[in-house]
Amino acid sequence: MATRLAELAHGLFRVLETGDPALAADVVAADFRNREAAVSPSACSVPGPAGVLASSAWMRFAFSDLRFPILAVAANDDQVWVRLRMQGRHTGPFVRFRDGALDQAVPPTGREIDFEQIHVLAVRDGKVTAHEAVRDDITMLGQLGVFPPAPATAVRMLGWKATGRAARAAVTVTTQAAEAAARALPAR
Repeated sequence: MATRLAELAHGLFRVLETGDPALAADVVAADFRNREAAVSPSACSVPGPAGVLASSAWMRFAFSDLRFPILAVAANDDQVWVRLRMQGRHTGPFVRFRDGALDQAVPPTGREIDFEQIHVLAVRDGKVTAHEAVRDDITMLGQLGVFPPAPATAVRMLGWKATGRAARAAVTVTTQAAEAAARALPAR
């Protein structure tokens, strides 16, 4: 049982790395809910594999070579706790949303990100049904030069907002997330 739960955790994060619809169908329940989807495009809030695929597209839009090396897994009958690192290179705009609208767009910096997260996954009938996380977003924003604000990053963010590039990036990533959600395989 513990081995299968660890495999589910690995599978879920592999979906985020790759956007693989078949793997999403194998590991994500049709009624899956992502508690962390509030800062992402609305398609990331869609239940089931579609929402996970949208989340994958959103993250891969901003971070190339995205990976989630797992450091530890603990499980009981209906939950899996995962400690991992989120790693990648910031090669696209990192767009965050609030109440479905553009909140912030961080222009690509080319910088590497590498920080820890803890995820809690609910499982039922051999699939992941829910996700919530404790992330070290302050470290990630620091690695991107956003917090504390690096003058060059702040100027670029303001320039992107003033010229409409931030809004265009939000539209593009929202479209890509919705298209990824649409690639979800029908429930089996």
